[in-house]
Amino acid sequence: MADRFARFRRVSPRSLIGKSPRSVAGQVFVLQVALVVLLVACAVFALVLQSERDTSAEAKRRSVAVAEAFAHSPGLLAALQTPDPSKVLQPLTEAARKDAGVDFIVVMDTKGIRYTHPLPSKIGKRFVGTIGPSLAGKVYTESVHGPLGHEVQAIVPVENPAGRVVALVSAGLKVKNVVSEVDRQLPIIFGAGAGALALATGGTALMGRRLQRQTHRLAPDEMTRMYEHHDAVLHSVREGVLILGDDGRLLLANDEARRLLELPPDAEGRYVSDLSGLDQETVALLASGREATDEVHFAGERLLAVNQRPTDRGGGPKGTVVTLRDTTELQALSGRAEVARERLKLLYDAGLRVGTTLDVVRTADELARVAVPRFADFVTVDLADAVLHGEEPAGTATDMRRVAVAGIRDDHPLYEKGRLIDFLPSTPQARGYGTGRSVLVTDLATARGWHAQDPKRTKDILDYGIHSLIAAPIAARGVVLGMANFWRSKQHDAFDDEELSLAEELVARAAVTIDNARRYTREHALAVTLQRSLLPRALPEQTALDVGYRYLPAQSGVSGDWFDVIPLSGSRVALAVGDVVGHGLHAAATMGRLRTAVHNFSTLDLPPDELLSHLDDLVGRIDQDEAGTESAAGVVGATCLYAIYDPVTRRCVMARAGHLAPALVHPDGSVTFAELPAGPPLGLGGMPFQTAELDVAEGTQLVLYTDGLIEDRTRDLDVGMELLREALAGHPGRPPEESCQAVLDELLPDRPKDDVALLIARTQPLPPDRVADWDVPLDPAAVARMREAVSRKLDEWGLSELAFIMELVLSELITNAIRHGSEPIHVRLIYDRTLICEVADGSSTSPHLRYAATTDEGGRGLFLVSQMTERWGTRYTPQGKVIWAEQALPSAGGHGAVPAGALGDLAFDDEEFGDEDTSQAPGSRDEA
Repeated sequence: MADRFARFRRVSPRSLIGKSPRSVAGQVFVLQVALVVLLVACAVFALVLQSERDTSAEAKRRSVAVAEAFAHSPGLLAALQTPDPSKVLQPLTEAARKDAGVDFIVVMDTKGIRYTHPLPSKIGKRFVGTIGPSLAGKVYTESVHGPLGHEVQAIVPVENPAGRVVALVSAGLKVKNVVSEVDRQLPIIFGAGAGALALATGGTALMGRRLQRQTHRLAPDEMTRMYEHHDAVLHSVREGVLILGDDGRLLLANDEARRLLELPPDAEGRYVSDLSGLDQETVALLASGREATDEVHFAGERLLAVNQRPTDRGGGPKGTVVTLRDTTELQALSGRAEVARERLKLLYDAGLRVGTTLDVVRTADELARVAVPRFADFVTVDLADAVLHGEEPAGTATDMRRVAVAGIRDDHPLYEKGRLIDFLPSTPQARGYGTGRSVLVTDLATARGWHAQDPKRTKDILDYGIHSLIAAPIAARGVVLGMANFWRSKQHDAFDDEELSLAEELVARAAVTIDNARRYTREHALAVTLQRSLLPRALPEQTALDVGYRYLPAQSGVSGDWFDVIPLSGSRVALAVGDVVGHGLHAAATMGRLRTAVHNFSTLDLPPDELLSHLDDLVGRIDQDEAGTESAAGVVGATCLYAIYDPVTRRCVMARAGHLAPALVHPDGSVTFAELPAGPPLGLGGMPFQTAELDVAEGTQLVLYTDGLIEDRTRDLDVGMELLREALAGHPGRPPEESCQAVLDELLPDRPKDDVALLIARTQPLPPDRVADWDVPLDPAAVARMREAVSRKLDEWGLSELAFIMELVLSELITNAIRHGSEPIHVRLIYDRTLICEVADGSSTSPHLRYAATTDEGGRGLFLVSQMTERWGTRYTPQGKVIWAEQALPSAGGHGAVPAGALGDLAFDDEEFGDEDTSQAPGSRDEA
């Protein structure tokens, strides 16, 4: 004890007891004598009380016995279940009370309402006593003042077969009825008290002397308070406390230290090196006496933080004091918190890294890569093959395409990427796909259904070390799109239920993105199909231009860019390129309408400015028609460039509506941009379009394009046009197809943001010896001379077999020009892919085909022209009009001669060719 209080030796006794005239030992002696006397008196009184307590104990014992006997009596539970338990139980309790010799037996419900009582008036009233412990299944005794007086009563629970408390039984005695034996014990009590008083007096004197030596004159209250504080701290603190002597002997260990170190009961007083069960590093630290701060040491399965300090810093005895703190749970909690943090970080990263594009395969690959190696060693993603095409998946796990594989190594035996797999119904993938719920396989070696899929490959997988699997369905909007498979190898433990939930959360985040990508793929495929169906599938045959083209859809979807090559009469060719601002089906559909309109207007052989005017009116009407619809987007920003190249005159006429000017690659390799008036975009109306006419040298390349080729967010328009110039310059002899590819490679990124349409046409003029023309006087006799001239020219070209038909056609057309037209009259014959004849006059009236009756003298001329030629038509010029007709060459399978029966029994001469009735009003010459 002296060592335990060594730290208090420096405390002055005077400061604790004040100015006492007696020594501390004297005060203690006097106090002890008084205490012995008091204890003797108390002992006598205690014996008296003990006797009374014995009587009370007897009363309690009898009460408990009677109450338990009645509580377990047969038929009690049945009686409690009757409609009137008091009627059944009251006679039974009274009979049992009299037989047992107790004053009352009370049966009550769990709320304390009496069913029985010796006083019938108390039945139905609340029981006087404490029933809480008995309701908890315990036997409880107490002394109360009840209806019969001072009573000792016992309360016993009544339990049904299921162990539930359904009622209570109380039995008790009045204390005054218990036989008392106090009178027989009083002489013994007084004799023992006298002897104890004598012994206490002598013992107190001896103890007082010893205390004077050991308490350093401390007063008793200070001693008591000091000990209580010391004991309270040692036994209630949650840290272990050890006090070691200078020689390494254990002087003190509190309860927490004994628990943490599992010390034996006799550990105090022994050397720490002799204590078995302590870790050697811990023993070395305790024996060394050195200072330590939160050093971590093992004690069995516990992890302790140890602090050690010397005790002699303030002049105290040499030794050390050691504190121990259990950090095992803290370490475990920190580990779980770290795992939870890592999982949340994984889900956060998945939200950022999965679904960056609307591409099904890339999204699946992002899901696989984000989970390796933080969650799984290998991840494979299998999607229904229909999903890759934007279609709805099937209901079974067949036709599954492996679209993504990621792992910590590349030599794994799992199915390779791109493989088409039919999973058997017994496999985890098929079960998860069919039910829509994830499947956890902790040990693949025991998964027989999985082994049946491919026994050889599954054996290779197990030999490789892969042992655990989570197959999670990729489901969105109630539809299962595929399966995400997470695999673990021998480097990690098997998956558990918590990780199954994490896998489901991870896949759920990716499933919506994959479904959005699937839907986008479907819509994009439909839009691309629509747009490609609206664009030219193949360029028409013509000899005026050598054409190359490219069309690239935008990364974000289809747009409204388009181009066209349209053969016209007289070996001419029209080039068109346009752009409808916007993306999606609406832009593609609008582009198709505009392209169709350009085709229709071009059949009228309209000049470029008039064609753009008609197109502008059409766009305005489209906007008006869609103005009232909810999805009206209009055709805001539609542009177009229309050019006509004539290989005979080597001239190109063009006009544009808000479109970029075309580039010209000259035969010397230089590049210029055509000076073409910039008209407003289509649909604005109110402003006329202007044409520009260019002389084009042989071999010149016309480059038509849309703004997606040269415009970009990272560069100005002028920079893009300069890049186009550099890509085209210096290559005058390069074929148009190669030029198209070179331009795209130079100007476009891998994934363009906007649609691109590019059209490059190299001019190929018609040789002069393939064209013949004549001026015709306004004289009917000139018709015969023209037939002879044309016949000679056809003989020169080797087309004699076409002479009859061509003479017939020219006779009709020239006769009509003489009769109904005006000067100058000009005839031109062109030998190209077809034989073309043109008759021009100064009138703007146009003949119309009509069917003559059998009695009519005229009206058959143009009918014969339409029957004998491939095509015929009229086009207007600033000087008047041109009526033209085309005849297929013999090698092309055309009308090499007059078809049998084509003319019937008709007989005619030169005068009968001009029999078409026309009106002199311009544009209204309808035949009768």
